[in-house]
Amino acid sequence: MKKSSITILGCHSSIPTNKFYPTAQILEMKGFYFLIDCGEGTQVQLRKAKIKLNKIIHIFISHLHGDHFFGLIGLLSTFHLLGREKSVSIFAPKGLKEIIDVHFKWSYTKLKYYIDHIELSSNKIEKIMDNKKIEIFSIPLKHRIYTNGFIFKEKPNSRKLNMEEIKKISDIKIKDLKNIKLGKDFKTNNGKIIPNYKLTFDPPKILSYAFCSDTSFYLPIIEHIKYVDLLYHESTFLKIEENRAINTGHSTAKQAACIAKKAKVKKLLLGHYSNRFPNIKDFEKEAKEIFFNVEASEPLKTYFL
Repeated sequence: MKKSSITILGCHSSIPTNKFYPTAQILEMKGFYFLIDCGEGTQVQLRKAKIKLNKIIHIFISHLHGDHFFGLIGLLSTFHLLGREKSVSIFAPKGLKEIIDVHFKWSYTKLKYYIDHIELSSNKIEKIMDNKKIEIFSIPLKHRIYTNGFIFKEKPNSRKLNMEEIKKISDIKIKDLKNIKLGKDFKTNNGKIIPNYKLTFDPPKILSYAFCSDTSFYLPIIEHIKYVDLLYHESTFLKIEENRAINTGHSTAKQAACIAKKAKVKKLLLGHYSNRFPNIKDFEKEAKEIFFNVEASEPLKTYFL
């Protein structure tokens, strides 16, 4: 299975331009394709990134400012026009369902597929999805309106069988392999205990991803995102515009780096840039004064966890 990765579709704030798109990204993890936010132009960027639309089953919307969801109704309409029958789950703040329902009501559109709306309203960390492979949490951010970040965590894999060693022990039968993969020692017919580590290899490392956009500099999120492999944190402004960041409920690149450093994350990915700063490498340069392993995200670029 492929290593988990994030593909940036849009990483700018507010107004789309001929070169830049608002927030949207695809997280590929354990065979799932999660769409996180859906600003204008998302479906165009999905096609450029050669991501098949029918692979998107779960959509996560952080908040109801337009640059984070104005592309969603168009995408849902495209699903319909392409004859989609597979259902879609949308995790979003209360209100988005009403917006979507009103649009399709007055366009006299009856979708060919079902939308499962999971409305978010908690002001505490909350597990919103859990299956055999992944668990996903919403975390409250600090913005001008109700806003969530999201944490995606892989679940542990089974241990890998060391077939070369297993074949040396004739007592081991096919029925025993399941328990060995689960980490159990093996007892031979004459009572000898074979430690599990001699029969297996360690599974791949469990990976995690945290998405934090939009938010002011907000220390309470640190306890929730500690040690994640990759943190995407908004950096709308540079430090010269810190007062504007405070007034608008956003962060500077320096503040994003402070959060990353305090949370001891492995890598920081910046985004949600204001168009008033034409060179995104300026954000990266500022953040590196605080936290070394940082990169300014770029459209249509894929980053591995």
